[in-house]
Amino acid sequence: MNKTLKPLFACLFSGLICTGAAAAEPQVINIKTDGSSMVMSVTSDGEVLFHHFGGRIDDAAPVTGIKSYRRTDHGTDNLAYSTMGGRNFREPALRVTHADGDMNTELRYVSHTTRTLADTNVTRTVIKLTDTNQALDVELVYTAYAEENVITTHAVIRNREKGSIVLHSFYSSSLPVKARSYLLTHLYGAWARESQVDHTLLTHGSKSIESRKQVRTTHTENPAFMITLDSESFDENYGEVIAGALAWSGNFRLNFEVDEFNVLNILAGANPYASDYTLGEGESFTTPEMIYTYSSEGAGGASRHLHDWARNYGVWHGHTYAPTLLNSWEGAYFTFDAKTLTEMIDDAADMGLEMFVLDDGWFGNKYPRNDSNAGLGDWQVNAKKLPEGIDYIASYAHQKGMKFGIWIEPEMVNPRSELAEKHPDWIVKAGNREIPRMRNQWLLDLSNPKVQDFVFSVFDNTMKLSPNIDYIKWDANRHVENAGSEYLPEDKQSHFWIDYTQGFYKVMERIRAKYPDVLIQACASGGGRVEFGAMKYFNEVWTSDNTEALSRTRIQYGTSLFYPATVMGSHVSATPNHQTGNITPIKFRFDIACAGRLGMELQPKRMDDAEKRFARKAVASYKAYRDIVMEGDLYRIGTPYDDTGYYGMMYVSKDKKKAVLFTYCIRYQSRTLIPKFRLHGLDAKTRYTVREQNTDKKRFWFDGGTFTGEYLANAGINPNLSKIYDSAVFVLEAQ
Repeated sequence: MNKTLKPLFACLFSGLICTGAAAAEPQVINIKTDGSSMVMSVTSDGEVLFHHFGGRIDDAAPVTGIKSYRRTDHGTDNLAYSTMGGRNFREPALRVTHADGDMNTELRYVSHTTRTLADTNVTRTVIKLTDTNQALDVELVYTAYAEENVITTHAVIRNREKGSIVLHSFYSSSLPVKARSYLLTHLYGAWARESQVDHTLLTHGSKSIESRKQVRTTHTENPAFMITLDSESFDENYGEVIAGALAWSGNFRLNFEVDEFNVLNILAGANPYASDYTLGEGESFTTPEMIYTYSSEGAGGASRHLHDWARNYGVWHGHTYAPTLLNSWEGAYFTFDAKTLTEMIDDAADMGLEMFVLDDGWFGNKYPRNDSNAGLGDWQVNAKKLPEGIDYIASYAHQKGMKFGIWIEPEMVNPRSELAEKHPDWIVKAGNREIPRMRNQWLLDLSNPKVQDFVFSVFDNTMKLSPNIDYIKWDANRHVENAGSEYLPEDKQSHFWIDYTQGFYKVMERIRAKYPDVLIQACASGGGRVEFGAMKYFNEVWTSDNTEALSRTRIQYGTSLFYPATVMGSHVSATPNHQTGNITPIKFRFDIACAGRLGMELQPKRMDDAEKRFARKAVASYKAYRDIVMEGDLYRIGTPYDDTGYYGMMYVSKDKKKAVLFTYCIRYQSRTLIPKFRLHGLDAKTRYTVREQNTDKKRFWFDGGTFTGEYLANAGINPNLSKIYDSAVFVLEAQ
């Protein structure tokens, strides 16, 4: 393109009357929350440079005069959205092959606007950019949530070229950060061992966190992180921390590159792996949302910001949470009839639980779902197992004053099913290659609109089984292998990774339009969909298939770094535990589970009278303080990784009048080590009465005592937890 035409294209893109000189005026773009700023500037040649993400700056005008003193032949200054082209030698946020084969992109400023949305807490800034030589436009969209101190960002890429372009990399954000050192905190793990925490001091070069598995993307890695600035130590309460989380349910990639200037360049977005995406003339591509927050109060402050944002904006009906429940899975598995289920409902009601959930095994007739080998995809009620129908069970639960939920896995199909026989073209497969099985099942191709219709119909028809269905447990028990789609054309097979996820979202949008008030859990083999892309449509996640309490200390701790207690399904299960074989006291099991959304997952008939009595007491006390756990500010005390073997967490109500403290001993301590828990987050001058829950007699000197918040923060309390599995829960009330 003739460069003299660029001002005209810039004006067309911005929709404004302007001249080519408009971009030459230095400008400041300051995106603010109550406690933070993200500051950029426009240079005289139209580059948009990124200067600051951290504490709030009201007057950022000086950034237009900043000199980096960087030799230009060593690379560009820190761009707001880096591209392959010019002198950018870092990993680019955007890499494009243009219609004429040109592989370079150099973006220049066109305009920017900031407006307050209908929710006056939220402002949106849109920065419009265009390429110097090609008819390619990019919008950078930043949404600031003032009270939550969160800024989200995504990009919109538009093709105005005469022909198709190929997007090779299309990250949601590019964030340059400058500090002396960078400590990366992120999650890793595996099935039944999700959300383990890793701390890595970043050195020069690149480190990536990514998933290539699709569907269940968060078992082994999670698209969230924290960066502790200017310190080699992770701290809950002190220091500067930047945290980020990607809202995307497909393959993702987070790339951390420390360059020769000691600048950390963070890229976050959908994984470009095998995902070249072709945009035809006039088409656009919108990247997933990336969520950022800044804290000057350590990791705890970053978590509290993300939790507030999640409850207010990031989770479907984030202030509505699932009730306490009994799930049938570990208590009955595939072997049950109506009598089994109604007796479980009776026991659940007797213990004070508020919902019963019927898990896998209720469907299939030609291929009955009596194990994991058959029936998946055939969503008819199993006439032999449940001749009374689902409404009989759901109505029975309602008669007992309980809600009712039911399990589905609509994205998957067993080879032994009527669905697989009728629609082999709906299955994800690569030509004539073998279709690998996982849990004896295949994956349906959600890039196909007909499959989207089917998956919607599974949910819709399940809801029609009874007017008394309140909750759906949506499972997904495999990831993608030998990716391929019979729906997508041969030259666009690489679109599968993106189109599958977008197809999943299209289904969920239809479901939520028709069923806005139904509670839905994202299960995905436990922790396979623990990310904000799914949470836009789901009320909660099943944190892990591992229900063993000791394992859950680390799983729930790691999850809490980014995601609020509202979404963490946490169940008391049988002992010996079905996953680990570990034997733990019922009090410890309850004290762990009560730190999230409490449920039970066992056969109540196998509990003795003493266990049932304790369960009634624990469920009742949980319901009395549940609102603090669900809505309060979280203050973690130590970690389950500490050599001390002690760990605690406290939720504080927003008005600081109530709090609930959970304390645990997770390894043998001998007779000499007694923990001290310092309780941050309380009002210093308020006096709080401390009372232990679920005990018949006073166990500690301070139980029933009244102390100032100042005393509890600075001197703390010392419950005598001397043996592994000792635990205590305390409620604090302002006097």
